[in-house]
Parts: sequence; structure tokens; C-alpha cells
Amino acid sequence: MHGNPMPDSYVYVTEEGVTRHYADGSVEALAWEDVVEVRVVTESGEDVLYILLDRDGEGCVVPRSATDATFLARLRYLPDFDLERLTLAADSTQDGVVVVWRSPDPPSALPDLEYD
Repeated sequence: MHGNPMPDSYVYVTEEGVTRHYADGSVEALAWEDVVEVRVVTESGEDVLYILLDRDGEGCVVPRSATDATFLARLRYLPDFDLERLTLAADSTQDGVVVVWRSPDPPSALPDLEYD
């Protein structure tokens, strides 16, 4: 059979939240109302990752390649979300992790996470 290879994951964005289904059957999901922080991870030669976290540091990893206008439009509903800050972080040529948004009422501290 010819055609496009199976992607390693699918991302679904709804009014309720965001869900990522991996090829191995695992799922990450987070309701928008539970999002307290948005991070952008950049690494040379890799896809930019958007990390959505809840109060416990759990969340959903969303590759930029899997996003569309729906995802970006939904982020705008987060209080005082700055889409320009997100774009600048995602377009950075420096490797690193940038917190681009934090809830006005965040938890005391979220853990540093390792990304594969």
C-alpha cells in the first residue's frame, strides 16, 4: 500500500479541552478550565511543543505541527493570553522552555518537566 505514513499522534481541540492520542494507544487530555500554565519548548531540529499543565503538573503535550487555527483561537480564551508572546517563543532559534502564560491564580509551584 502506498500513501502517507501513520502519524505518531492526533490532537483534538474542543470547547471542553484538548486531547492527544498517541499511536501506542495512550492518551493525554486536559480540560481548558484546568489549564494553569502554557509552556513552549524549542529544540534545534525538533518540532516546537506547546505544553498545557494543570495544578498538579499533569497535562497535554501538543506539537506545533499538530495545531491549527482552532487550537490558537481557543488559547485566546485563557485570561489575558498573549498570542504574540506564544508566537515569539515558538519562533525562537534558541533551545529552551518558556512559560508564555500562567493563570492569574496559579498553584505555588509547578514541577520542572523533562520532555522527550
